[in-house]
Amino acid sequence: MPTYSFSVGRDVSLVVVTSYGTLAFNGLTDFTADPMTTDIKSKGIDGTPRFGFIPDGWKGSFKLDRLDPKTDNWWAQVEADYYAGRNSQPGTINEIVTEADGSVTQWRYDGVVLRLEKAGDWGGDKKVEQSVTFEAAHKIKVA
Repeated sequence: MPTYSFSVGRDVSLVVVTSYGTLAFNGLTDFTADPMTTDIKSKGIDGTPRFGFIPDGWKGSFKLDRLDPKTDNWWAQVEADYYAGRNSQPGTINEIVTEADGSVTQWRYDGVVLRLEKAGDWGGDKKVEQSVTFEAAHKIKVA
């Protein structure tokens, strides 16, 4: 629940659906999502520069503490399918946010492609951290 009208990390929950089913990121510590754009620039014959942009998808990441082999198992399946010549399909991410007034806002990222970026550094008494990045075609308000 938000605190002092500020949204905090615990206000968001995620459901990631891949062609393999729902992917549970246990130990999730961080989620980011940022819009991508393509810039437009023109200079008219009158010498006036004009600017704009075109929405061009979304990018983001998940960071997690490795609590189980689920993320590693998912990536092993992605690799195995690639080398077996099986076509991968994009997925979705559902983002559910509890707002300061108690209402719930839901978003869906479509056309999601996920990549394991960091499988983890193993050493001594350190916890193992992993990261997954994504790109998505659209972010759509569901509710």
